[in-house]
Amino acid sequence: MDPVAARRWQAAAHQSAPWLHEEIGRRMAQRLEWIRLNPASWADWHPLGGGLGAHGLVQARYPRAACHLVPASPHDRPALARLADPWWTLAHWRRPQPVVGLPADGSMQMVWSNMALHMEHEPATLIARWHRALETDGFLMFSALGPDTLRELREIYQASDWPPPSHAFTDMHDWGDMLVRAGFAEPVMDMERITLTFSSPVRLIEELRTLGRNLFPGRFQGLRGRQWKAALEAALAQRQGEGVLSLTFEVIYGHALRPAPRLPVSGGVSVEGLREELRKVKAGRPNS
Repeated sequence: MDPVAARRWQAAAHQSAPWLHEEIGRRMAQRLEWIRLNPASWADWHPLGGGLGAHGLVQARYPRAACHLVPASPHDRPALARLADPWWTLAHWRRPQPVVGLPADGSMQMVWSNMALHMEHEPATLIARWHRALETDGFLMFSALGPDTLRELREIYQASDWPPPSHAFTDMHDWGDMLVRAGFAEPVMDMERITLTFSSPVRLIEELRTLGRNLFPGRFQGLRGRQWKAALEAALAQRQGEGVLSLTFEVIYGHALRPAPRLPVSGGVSVEGLREELRKVKAGRPNS
């Protein structure tokens, strides 16, 4: 992934999420039914890209929970500020109002991230940041695109001897390994494939523009011309035949817990050192 292009995409102003992101967020919100913990605090990471509709579903499930909205860029802040209830309404005083900004370490019981991780050029750093934001026994919910995404388009680009149409997407097993290395426990990974159909090549290309950018380092340099666009539309039309065009999206869902810190077992441990470690564990688990 090209880190400069990734930072540029993240810093751009995003007014609303594409339909696909909202749909994936809706499906991820349904998975909250499996969670027994009723979080009193949660953070929505990059909510504009993940979808305000999806955010609303989580908020409706945990109406009394304090929420932090973590923007992808400063351009997101005005739109996120509008999620707060007006101060003159009863709702403003009856329920917690969202806070825009990074949460303090160890202050969240849930971190929610919909469709952000596959566009992050330093995913291990982001996962570690999620881990720090969670308190002991807090949990993470995230979704991302998997490697089978856009396979039909990749075949066209390969046959035309063009660079790939997108950067490579990470396999769900690799995400699970990355979660464990960051300190998460009991990662549960799930995958499904969603197929979108389009009536024309033009409509397909329009939809792709809303979903992200090609961050592959060896992508075309500069803008393509009209002839190249016509060639792409012709190649898509050949696949259409008498039916509709289809694109596959592999969607990965991840869930993991932040466990209590482990006591050191290697070498000699003094009694005072053991007491200090136990105090740290109890401080992270107030109900113990």
